[in-house]
Amino acid sequence: MASFIDQINAAQKAGKLTATSVENILTTYQSPASEKWMQESLEELVENGNWTELNDRFYKAMSFGTGGIRGRTIGKVVTMAEQGGGGLNDSPEHAAVGTNAMNDFNVSRAVIGLATYVQKQFPNEKPRLVFSHDTRHFSRHFAKLAASIVQEMGGTAFLFESERSTPELSFAVRYLKAHAGAMLTASHNPPHDNGFKAYFADGGQCVEPHASGIIAEVLKVESPKVGNPAAVKGQIQIVGKELDDAYLAALKTLVLEPEVIRAQSSKLKIVYTPLHGTGIKITPAILDAFGFSVVIEPEQARPDGRFPTVKSPNPENAEALTRGIELAKKEGADIVMATDPDADRMGVAVRARNGEFQLLTGNQIGSIMAAYRLERCFANGILNPANASHATLIKTFVTTDLQDAIAKSYGVKCVNTLTGFKYIGEKLKNYEDAVGGRGTQDFPTWRAMLLEKSTFFVFGGEESYGYYGGDYVRDKDANAAVLMCAEATAWAASQGLNLLEYLDRLYVKHGYFLEKLGTLTFEGAEGAAKIQKLLQSYKSNPPTILCGYKLQKTEDYQKDVLHDVDGKRIPSELMLMFHLEGGFRIAVRGSGTEPKIKYYFFGSSPVATEKELPDAKGKLKKILENLWSFTQEDAGRRAS
Repeated sequence: MASFIDQINAAQKAGKLTATSVENILTTYQSPASEKWMQESLEELVENGNWTELNDRFYKAMSFGTGGIRGRTIGKVVTMAEQGGGGLNDSPEHAAVGTNAMNDFNVSRAVIGLATYVQKQFPNEKPRLVFSHDTRHFSRHFAKLAASIVQEMGGTAFLFESERSTPELSFAVRYLKAHAGAMLTASHNPPHDNGFKAYFADGGQCVEPHASGIIAEVLKVESPKVGNPAAVKGQIQIVGKELDDAYLAALKTLVLEPEVIRAQSSKLKIVYTPLHGTGIKITPAILDAFGFSVVIEPEQARPDGRFPTVKSPNPENAEALTRGIELAKKEGADIVMATDPDADRMGVAVRARNGEFQLLTGNQIGSIMAAYRLERCFANGILNPANASHATLIKTFVTTDLQDAIAKSYGVKCVNTLTGFKYIGEKLKNYEDAVGGRGTQDFPTWRAMLLEKSTFFVFGGEESYGYYGGDYVRDKDANAAVLMCAEATAWAASQGLNLLEYLDRLYVKHGYFLEKLGTLTFEGAEGAAKIQKLLQSYKSNPPTILCGYKLQKTEDYQKDVLHDVDGKRIPSELMLMFHLEGGFRIAVRGSGTEPKIKYYFFGSSPVATEKELPDAKGKLKKILENLWSFTQEDAGRRAS
């Protein structure tokens, strides 16, 4: 039998393995840090001729991006060596071997790099980092590994006692005055994925200059072992209830009209499902604190990294809410809300007048909450014409223009950012810094300070089902979103409306706005190359006529110099915005977390009365569907 190395070299000569894959495979196989099961796993893949699997695992080293790392923890092919004795909820015993896999090696590199950067930024302090995790395969294992590395480097690691949400991790970094933190999660990705999401001292995801600094330190790490262990080991502090209580107290400040909730909560019934994730830890408690009648989907309340009752644990997908809707019909509930595994995204279904449940899009959910919160802030005297210019909504460029129109009607700013809540978090840090920091003021005093000297954040969100309404966290917060949506539902009910009817009134007031998201998925090494080929094709040769609509202008967010309404320059990013005649727009960008290229379609139409809405909705829906069909055909030609 040919040796392992001979087989690898033969596969390269035959074009079955790339040169980079071969280099990374051999480096891993021959590394002193490689354990016996890792070598056996590689031998098994080679012996069975799993060349595609090997290329996908080794065609590159997993890169630490501005948000951290994310990728497959369980391979498409699971070797016997990886399966071993098995783990929790039918997971393998070991994470997949590979330079491009989410495993102990890559998690260790990320932690060492992050902690090293922290040490350089805070040279007179021992590093303090917070770690939390969701319910995914290997999440707890990776979080404990991360904490142990910080301890070995002489720092303090705060480790949650069990799974907690991404927003609570962001909150904990601020509450504990830590230097940084990380969430072990792949959000709503499939069960085989996991990730390491990094946060800096302000509780926000890492932005420049910290992002580049952390990446540079991670790239220097060649071994999963700490190079220079501290002479005196640090400590691991387990946290839980104190953080939960403090976070719940912050969530309660979001409620604008508790008296309306008290009057309506007993008349409303909510079905909630955490989709086997972390939302079960906080969301039922915050709804119960305000007296809402809540029924929890029992099977999906159980933490389980397989997410066995859904095809995908993504509340953007209608299928994920199926069990919740079935339960709502049985219980006579008014609304269904679902949160993803790390509880940073929320999906909603509302009972219409005919008794059927209708799903809302992320754009619609965000617009309802933005409009409600602005309306009640003015009604309660928090905002007025004199201070309105010191209040803001914040959203991404690929989120509905309806929110721009809503903000304009109240005379408040609407800041548009690139995709990703790290940019929204960065804006909140700017507003906080302008008044010298948050301090220990109570919330009403803090809000008054912002309205007088800086900018008060009313609401923020993005079309991909992420929202938040308070600056005590610096990432999207599904726990908060459920509470804010429940309050908006109660207020609408006090006016004799459901959320669908409330939304239609917004359309009559501001115009009908419709959006459509289209995605093309390209996995593995070949897929990554195809995504880049498509994006470069749009840059060098943009379409001139799309489905009969002439291209009027192209915005290149990588090349053009653009500024937001605060005058701050928009960072460079590979995203294109095509402006078509008739007011239609198409945005194109590569996903930062999934092997996808995303297309966002936008259209709007003025409407004078509710009677005009059905016609406007039908026409715009057909136009956007035609634009998507054209785009798919065009993309096929460009990618071939």
